[in-house]
Amino acid sequence: MERLDKILSSTGRWSRREVKELVRAGRVTVDGVPAQSPEQKADRAGSEIRVDGESISASQYTYLMMNKPAGLVSATEDPREPTVLSLLPGHLRKIGLFPAGRLDKDTVGLLLLTNDGVLAHELLAPKKHVDKTYLVRVEGRFDDADVTAFREGITLADGYACLPAGLELTGPDQALVTLHEGKYHQIKRMCAARGKPVAFLKRLTFGPLALDGNLAPGEWRELTEEEIESLRQNKQKNLNIPIEIDGERRYNIE
Repeated sequence: MERLDKILSSTGRWSRREVKELVRAGRVTVDGVPAQSPEQKADRAGSEIRVDGESISASQYTYLMMNKPAGLVSATEDPREPTVLSLLPGHLRKIGLFPAGRLDKDTVGLLLLTNDGVLAHELLAPKKHVDKTYLVRVEGRFDDADVTAFREGITLADGYACLPAGLELTGPDQALVTLHEGKYHQIKRMCAARGKPVAFLKRLTFGPLALDGNLAPGEWRELTEEEIESLRQNKQKNLNIPIEIDGERRYNIE
């Protein structure tokens, strides 16, 4: 049980002073009953808290899936560039959300935003080897030798030996890449080591999460309870990423 003013102010929508004014005006209800004071205790998970009739999510942590567009930095703030947080409404920018894993400025696709530091650490810890799948298009043409090189593990220009990775060819110049680690600019550096610079890169999956096809670039949504639980358990799924067009397997990368 926590104080009502603490619960509501943690959503980022109101300060504790504003919560006090809302309660005094009779605009806050707990389980259908008008709140008596800002100090009133409520259960974040079990109580139905409403302000002006609107149900308020009072969960301790927030989890968002974003379809990151190009041109934004995966950071909470940057002195020179706009960040992915600029796409969120004001109250969500006040509750400590951060990207769980970075995407380069020109890389698009699935980005997880949360204020759950413990879960983020679990997902990003090198020993966890959380799989991530990307759609990549290169300058040049992939071949079977590239598939073998990725499977055996590519050594980068600085001497770092990458873990074995999956490379599934989906066209002459594009493929699905599955990583079990997440080093700086890793796919770009791996492709460069094969003499094929990356022209386009989109993240499709992150652990058990798959990019919601209904999210346009720049859009976001809250994760479902099932998705949150799958992240906590890191349950890998067989994700149906390809689509069929006239009987041929294609990938929408735009």
